[in-house]
Amino acid sequence: MSKINLTVEEINALKSTEIITDDRVREKFVQIYDTMWANTTGVSGDAAYERESRFFNSLICEKEDLRTKCSKFSIFTSFLDVAISGLSVEPGVRAQAYLLSRSVNIGKGQDGKNVYVTQCVLTVSGYGELVLRARCGQIRHADNPVIVYKEDGFEFGEQNGNKFVNYTCRLPHTSNEIVAAFMKITRNDGSTDYAVLLPEDWKRLQGYSEKQNRKWDNNARSYVNGKPNDLYVADGGQIDKGFLVAKLIKHAFKTYPKARIGRGTQLESQQTEDVEINDDIYGVGKVVDTTTGEVIQTEENFGPAADTSEGVVVNPTETANTEGTANDDVF
Repeated sequence: MSKINLTVEEINALKSTEIITDDRVREKFVQIYDTMWANTTGVSGDAAYERESRFFNSLICEKEDLRTKCSKFSIFTSFLDVAISGLSVEPGVRAQAYLLSRSVNIGKGQDGKNVYVTQCVLTVSGYGELVLRARCGQIRHADNPVIVYKEDGFEFGEQNGNKFVNYTCRLPHTSNEIVAAFMKITRNDGSTDYAVLLPEDWKRLQGYSEKQNRKWDNNARSYVNGKPNDLYVADGGQIDKGFLVAKLIKHAFKTYPKARIGRGTQLESQQTEDVEINDDIYGVGKVVDTTTGEVIQTEENFGPAADTSEGVVVNPTETANTEGTANDDVF
């Protein structure tokens, strides 16, 4: 595999909107995608680049914080992480991945105060995580999530070490009161798992959202209570149905092993630490911090290892509106 010469300094010299269209970045993206996914998805690296570069640059142009505040190197690594994950950043209510800006503490300055930089982060949604889990062989399939109402029959438990759900839909749903949501997951060995959310679960998540949105009041020298995401009470005072479905998918794999993602990527369902990649997958000839571009260690440049995992790509049919999940709280 040929080396593609591209340094951190050269990346930082480009405009934010020019990084993705640089010929060397294109070549690196195509090289990674062809190595990891061409045989799995049936899509060539060239075709994937043409598609994802348009979506990616559109997001960079639309969001001022991504375009003007994020480090150039983090934009570069986030784009290559699209190739590493094999997912798409095409916008929509069932988007597989999207871009966020994140302020990262990189230590203390000479004055002893914390120093922050803004990083562009490829964030994998719950729907994208379904695809990742299937491709790496952790699951075979995930059924569409089911919302349970007060009139329905619902029982969830564990018997002989196996989770079970007994569910009966009883129409009409006159109360419109949601009492649970669940999703059936079929593992690759044919066994069954269930993800379940109950009212106490999303009430707890609502509390996390409120805490995350609180602000510091300099006059009172304390935090001011924040407002939780409006979708927690958007449906007549209870949680929005599409939002609940997205939360269910997001939290379904918290106990599963980590899926391999790039250094500049995070899953909605868990804040991942740096994923150890045994090569210089970004092709800059050095191992660097994706936040700052700082050289961590010099090592020999190897091409990305071919992905040999197998699995069925999950493609749930359209059933729920999950609008608003891209800007959701981290919990």
